[in-house]
Amino acid sequence: MSDPVLKSMTGYAQARVEQDGWAVQLSLRSVNHRFLDLRIRTSEGWDALETEIRRVAREHVRRGHLDVTVQVEAANGHSVSINRGVAGEYLKAAKSLGEQFGVKSDPDLAAILRLPGVTSSGAPAEDEIEKLTGLVRSCLTEAIGRLDHMKQIEGRTLREELSRRLAMVGEHAKQIEILGERARPAYAKRLDARLKELLGNYSLDPSRLAQEAAFAAEHSDTTEELARLRSHVRQFRGLLDAGGEVGKKLDFLLQEMQREANTLLSKANGIDADGLAITQLGLELKSEIEKLREQVQNIE
Repeated sequence: MSDPVLKSMTGYAQARVEQDGWAVQLSLRSVNHRFLDLRIRTSEGWDALETEIRRVAREHVRRGHLDVTVQVEAANGHSVSINRGVAGEYLKAAKSLGEQFGVKSDPDLAAILRLPGVTSSGAPAEDEIEKLTGLVRSCLTEAIGRLDHMKQIEGRTLREELSRRLAMVGEHAKQIEILGERARPAYAKRLDARLKELLGNYSLDPSRLAQEAAFAAEHSDTTEELARLRSHVRQFRGLLDAGGEVGKKLDFLLQEMQREANTLLSKANGIDADGLAITQLGLELKSEIEKLREQVQNIE
């Protein structure tokens, strides 16, 4: 069953868990993506944890580009070895840069110890692997919970923005309908005058004239497009209220709404005030729908 809360795909969270002399620190960074795209970075030598990380992440996250950074450290009771060769190379590089740019200062040993490959904690015994995997699972679940909270906060902001713009789409459609009804008699008169001008003294079969007039009127009638647009707006609002994983559905509806807006514009005719007003409203309608689509890309 879907979560009724609307969630953004953007967020950041951290968590740290310590147990039995081991510490796991984990950070999550999420941005929008059409599907779930996981990128995992672990401490050197801890690639075996990636399988569990992917499993837990996929249980809780459905869409978005998710960066997972995991650091495993010996908190207490485990030896830490220093790779003196790697540390020496870092020191040489720091000294060379100092000479090149005229910087006279002693290297920060504490900073060098934090560089990749300089230190390594003793690997856990085989019977500790399962325990450490559980520690990673616990830490990741905590971090995902925090990330979820941030995504819900962002989701509430997105919902307010989408609701505001959706109301403007509905208002533009209403105004186009009013103007279209008002412009219809004037359009019929204009069509009749144009036909008389073109035909002059030539006579035209009344039934053929009626057919041509009906065809022209149908080509300029936007009743069906406006009805479908109103239906899409209602569905969109219903999905916002329902919440959950609705990002893809909302995006599909907006594609349909944009198609109706394009058809409305293609049917706008005339150079009188009402015709120009309909064209302007149609352009504003397209602009609002496009802004909605930009925002919806961030919804899970």
